[in-house]
Amino acid sequence: MKSIFILILSISTACFGQSAAETKIPQMVVGNYVKPIDNLTLEAAVEMTKRMTKSAFSLNKKVSIAVLDASGNIILLTRGDGVGPHNTEAARRKAYTALSTKTSTLLLLRNAEASIDAKNLNTVTELLLLSGGVPVWFKGNVIGSVGIAGGGSPENDDLIAKAASIEEIGITTK
Repeated sequence: MKSIFILILSISTACFGQSAAETKIPQMVVGNYVKPIDNLTLEAAVEMTKRMTKSAFSLNKKVSIAVLDASGNIILLTRGDGVGPHNTEAARRKAYTALSTKTSTLLLLRNAEASIDAKNLNTVTELLLLSGGVPVWFKGNVIGSVGIAGGGSPENDDLIAKAASIEEIGITTK
């Protein structure tokens, strides 16, 4: 009898303990916390470098080339034979400027010159308002950038940088 009483008491306690209202935990949506991004690969950087080198060669120029990923990290950095050492850092900073502003540095330079409000952009650390940097686009998003230095003129640097496009798969510099 004593064991039946203990059994009934245990069952009733368990049942009443379960009757509390359940608290709903809000469902977390991964998309609110993690966003996939397209990014340049080393293979793309090598192909782009080949295309820019070929463009520079057609102008009889040797250049420094920087290719950055969407976060501004260097994927590939090259310096043509005989190109001054300052050009390597200039190429990187041009690429960084194009990436962070999503604008070609030639266009940025010209717009800054024409605007009193934008003239001091050259005082922002890491930005370099010299031609030769362009953002790299894929499906409407910036996925990296390239920078060229040593092409002999602003127009040459810009032209060489734009040769990085791999249009057959949708990677462009426009």
